[in-house]
Amino acid sequence: MPGLTGWRDVVVVHRLRFPLPLSYLAYAWWGAAFADPRHLLSGPVLVTVAATLLALLAALALNTAADLRTDEQDRDKVDLAGATRRLGSRRIFGWAVAEAAGALALAAVVAVWLGRWAALLVIASALCAHLLYNLEPVRLKRRGFAGPAVFGAGFLAVPGLASYFAVRPALERSMVPVLAGLCVLAFGRTAWFSAPDHAADARSGVRTPGARYGPRRTLAVSCGVVAAGLTLLGAGLWWRYGPGWAVAGVLAEGAFLTGMIALIGPGGSLSRMRKLATPVVLAGDLTLVAIPLLA
Repeated sequence: MPGLTGWRDVVVVHRLRFPLPLSYLAYAWWGAAFADPRHLLSGPVLVTVAATLLALLAALALNTAADLRTDEQDRDKVDLAGATRRLGSRRIFGWAVAEAAGALALAAVVAVWLGRWAALLVIASALCAHLLYNLEPVRLKRRGFAGPAVFGAGFLAVPGLASYFAVRPALERSMVPVLAGLCVLAFGRTAWFSAPDHAADARSGVRTPGARYGPRRTLAVSCGVVAAGLTLLGAGLWWRYGPGWAVAGVLAEGAFLTGMIALIGPGGSLSRMRKLATPVVLAGDLTLVAIPLLA
């Protein structure tokens, strides 16, 4: 059934295989949860979440099309490279443009609706970050740790601010360490998850941290960055909700580091490390959204 194969390819190039879509929802909704959980299903928040999800899909499609040469050399990404070849990079780039335009249009609707432009600026900034990450002549992906810093903030942390500004007009002071912690944590987590791709990146000349410094050094640095991010996040959660919720949030968001046990022993594998950590990452993301609801 060619139609079914085509839809499967669309799912693959947008990284929509379970459980990743649940994490995307968490990234889009966390801001509204922190702003005021009572408004999670309000009209402006729902439209903003839709805009944020379109922006995330655009970023993923852009990354897929830009990375075909590297993904073809990565045995863990055979399905992704195959789907990209069948659909064609030009078509995927077109989808990314359409999804980004849809995200900006929906964000503009919210801006007019509420009479404030912060959510639109957040989504536009996130999209700009992904253009810088993926496209020449800048292509931050090949510039060491600058790549995961920009990708992590632009995908995992900053977009969620859009739904926050769909509820509140300005950032509360207690949100500053929360946002800073999420940005730093996203930086470390992105670098950590990129380590398994070091060989394919090196063969294709993309100087990611893993290709430039080696996977072990990359993991060591990223663990330090994650620790700094968790410290900032914990301080923000303590400020807003108290020590108990701070401990819960830090443990949930830092638990993915247990994936390091996949490196122990003769069967140790960087690829297995990433697969082992993925479900734990989802649990941490959902916990972060749940804390404002339960506190």
